Amino acid sequence: MSTIDKQDVVKLIIQFFRENNLDHSLSTLEKESNTFLNAIENKEKFLQDIIDGRWDVILKQVNHLGIAKEKLFDLYEQVAFELIESKEYSAAKTLLRKSNVLRQMCEEDPDRYQVLEHYLDQPQQSLYTTEERRRNISKQLEKEVAVAPNSRLLTLLGQSLKWQQHQGILQPDSTYDIFSGTTAIQKTEEDVFASKPYVSIKFPGKKTHAECAAFSSNGQYLATGSVDGFIEIWNYLTGKLRKDLTYQAKDSLMAMDKSVLCVQFSHDNELLASGSSDGKIAIWKLKSGTCQKRIPAAHMEGVTSIAFSKDSSQILSASYDQTIRIHGLKSGKMLKELRGHTSFINNVMYSADNSRILSASSDGTVKIWDSKTTSCLYTINPQPNMEKGQLNPMGGLGNASVQTISQMPKNLEHYLVCNKTNTLFIMSLRGQIIKTFTHNRKTGSDFIAAAVSPKGEYIYGITEDSYMYGFQVNTGSQVGKVKVSENEVIGVSGHPLSNVVVCYDDAGYVFFFKAP
Repeated sequence: MSTIDKQDVVKLIIQFFRENNLDHSLSTLEKESNTFLNAIENKEKFLQDIIDGRWDVILKQVNHLGIAKEKLFDLYEQVAFELIESKEYSAAKTLLRKSNVLRQMCEEDPDRYQVLEHYLDQPQQSLYTTEERRRNISKQLEKEVAVAPNSRLLTLLGQSLKWQQHQGILQPDSTYDIFSGTTAIQKTEEDVFASKPYVSIKFPGKKTHAECAAFSSNGQYLATGSVDGFIEIWNYLTGKLRKDLTYQAKDSLMAMDKSVLCVQFSHDNELLASGSSDGKIAIWKLKSGTCQKRIPAAHMEGVTSIAFSKDSSQILSASYDQTIRIHGLKSGKMLKELRGHTSFINNVMYSADNSRILSASSDGTVKIWDSKTTSCLYTINPQPNMEKGQLNPMGGLGNASVQTISQMPKNLEHYLVCNKTNTLFIMSLRGQIIKTFTHNRKTGSDFIAAAVSPKGEYIYGITEDSYMYGFQVNTGSQVGKVKVSENEVIGVSGHPLSNVVVCYDDAGYVFFFKAP
């Protein structure tokens, strides 16, 4: 990746200041950087203006050019002589007494300066050829200046934006404010069931595949964690590795010793947390790919789910060892432990205000905990025959493994719950079942993962036989069904702002779907 000379960047800014008449900023930057942009838009016109004696235009231009002192003396001397020849005595006098260039001549070469003063006091017939001297000055200054097309900074920024949009760093058609250095925040699209496949990723080799995937909250990054320990950041528009991240461009990927079972971004998208099958946690700086913190003994067994607290000071994790733990990000030490599940914990998350923790377990239950006291407030067994508002049902099967929990975007106290049945549930923070969504197929079609559309108007469910179902939340009706893969699909993740869903299988494929 080529580097850009810092001085070239300064010159671009100097040109921008000049073109927009920001004279004070221009002068300050030139003095502090000791850099001058000896560039003009039209070199031929500049030289012809010298030959034609258009001194008002020329002096304004050279005022912003870093011209050698002796050549400036020649130029200003010529202008002074011609003003006197034209009997513009007042203008000649002003130029002699107030211009910085001729004042410097007075100090450094007083004899030469006195010739001008004498000529002003006693005008006489010219002893030189004006046209010849103009041509000599033109030739001297020709070597000093270069051509710079107008608005180079804005043009380069525009080209950069197009490249970043093509790379998926910025959203298509996004606007950029050069003064604040920010793009307009992408607005959430109107929800549509994303059922059209448009690109896919194939991990190399037969023995590797994605175990987990997560989008950043700003929608710019898709992270995957693979069975061979690598963590990769993708462009969701193209399905290609994000090469704008320098470490990935150099094939230096984030990696853990064992299979990566979970990944999650911090709320500001600056950090990425990952958990592995050997019970370790790593916190990565996304832009540099460096590991900020390792927690080598976060759990006794594999870390299945991970989440940042709202202020990113703590890490919440769940494990095959049936425990939920809260770790300090700076210290890496365990601060709290929540016990109560009797089997693997598959998913864990904070509520929006961090006052509650929700967990999903293979013991068939969802538990809602007080994050401060660590006491369990509610335990719910989601079952297909549950009615609206039902809490803590008794009887029934009640032991179908609960796989995932996802927050609903419109109502932050409602959560989508997926367990291994033919039904998806929306549950409140008090453990009440608000709504259910069921498909009518019977065998081999239990849900194993689920996701929510950006505005929460649609939900997606992935079944054991690798179909993706779409349901409309308001009506509860099924709106679509898509065969994702001939292999076993492991999970699904929904883009937070666009109608994009990714599914990943055990054969090494990641499939991307968008609205048709």
